[in-house]
Amino acid sequence: MPNCHCGANASYEQCCEPVIKGSRSASTAEQLMRARYSAYAASEIDFLHDSLHPDGRSEFDFDATRKWAESSEWQNLKILACKAGGENDKVGSVEFSAVYVDREGKTHKHNERSHFKRVDDAWYFCDGQQIAVDKVGRNDPCTCGSGKKYKKCCGA
Repeated sequence: MPNCHCGANASYEQCCEPVIKGSRSASTAEQLMRARYSAYAASEIDFLHDSLHPDGRSEFDFDATRKWAESSEWQNLKILACKAGGENDKVGSVEFSAVYVDREGKTHKHNERSHFKRVDDAWYFCDGQQIAVDKVGRNDPCTCGSGKKYKKCCGA
């Protein structure tokens, strides 16, 4: 059984697909972030729109989003840090790094801090800001805050 697009140790059908298809709600901001990444990988554009906070939906461009999702080969997602966004929180943020290859074969690394809000027990993506991630040495502490060396954690 292959892992989910989001990198979790579960199949897509057990992990992100139920959130994307609406049979289960994301219980945390991180879970919604993972489902949104998987939605790009699976070209589930309606979910990307519907998981936006209602205040930000009017500017959503279905065609441009579909074009980017379908013309990219989504390689991996790494969650770098989470701040709040748990089952009992109303807001949260998730820092992540996503790697994709464009149609010309060029590899891109997108680093972002995404902000989420929970409204009526449903998490929504509000906005994101691109972040610079300094190059981390193999023996440096991992940027995720685990206390492990980078080579034994996110760099493994």
